Amino acid sequence: MNLLHISDIHFGTRHWTGNNQQLLDEINSYAADLVINTGDNTTDALENEYIAAGQFLSSINCKNIISIPGNHDKRNMLSQDFFRMYIDNADIIFPSNPEKCKKSKMFLDDYTQGIKEKCTDINFIKNLTIDGQSLLVVCLDTNVVYKDNGYVDKQILDAVSNKIINYSYDKIILLNHHSILDTDYDPLFNSGRVIDFVKKHNIKHVFCGHTHKLELSQYTDLYNGHSFFQYKNGSLTSFNSPNDSNMFLFFENFAEENMKIHIIRIYHNDGKLSFKKEIISNKQGLNL
Repeated sequence: MNLLHISDIHFGTRHWTGNNQQLLDEINSYAADLVINTGDNTTDALENEYIAAGQFLSSINCKNIISIPGNHDKRNMLSQDFFRMYIDNADIIFPSNPEKCKKSKMFLDDYTQGIKEKCTDINFIKNLTIDGQSLLVVCLDTNVVYKDNGYVDKQILDAVSNKIINYSYDKIILLNHHSILDTDYDPLFNSGRVIDFVKKHNIKHVFCGHTHKLELSQYTDLYNGHSFFQYKNGSLTSFNSPNDSNMFLFFENFAEENMKIHIIRIYHNDGKLSFKKEIISNKQGLNL
């Protein structure tokens, strides 16, 4: 199974001036069975930004593309409608006890006009079969409406957990926009709650974005004997990033002993792109 990871495409005023078609040609040169996109599809969650992001994503030559929202995607009260209309019309998982939810603006009041979905959280699960293996992709919405920092409600994690136990699968991965292992100026405040969720379901691979900085980490709980990897991608096409942070990741033979992680850095000058490629193999300490 080959997996391609992109993040933070930021269509709108923070989207780069690079050649999108040339970038798509490069992405499509990799034989990906699954493309995962870990959020910030837009800059200000405007409808025209969602339309542009959706058109870009649909131009990726892959049968399975899974996208989640980022903090920039929730800067509009219509964000959840736009996401499901233009990015991914996923089957949302709702909390069984909404009145117990503590996440800010998770639910919009009845006086809000013109909105189909009153719940602003976009949590879902997709079950895929690739090369004869079942892969469960768990997608958590760590974002808060109008804020850059993150929060995950316990009621949501309970609802997602109740869904997971109904599936049988060979592998399980988690997608969320904010990192659960490190912090930054706009962190996921209750990351420990998500780490407990990861341990509970024995999730070995977590994918995120948000900071526009590459970080490949391994977390090990020596006391309880649980370990997992977190793959934090840079930005794919952000304008306000350092020169070496636009990139995508390609996981060859994902989660196998012979897995290789291809890091493809993207540089643009006068509208033309160049790519710098690096490969990290199991011999460099992945310890799968």
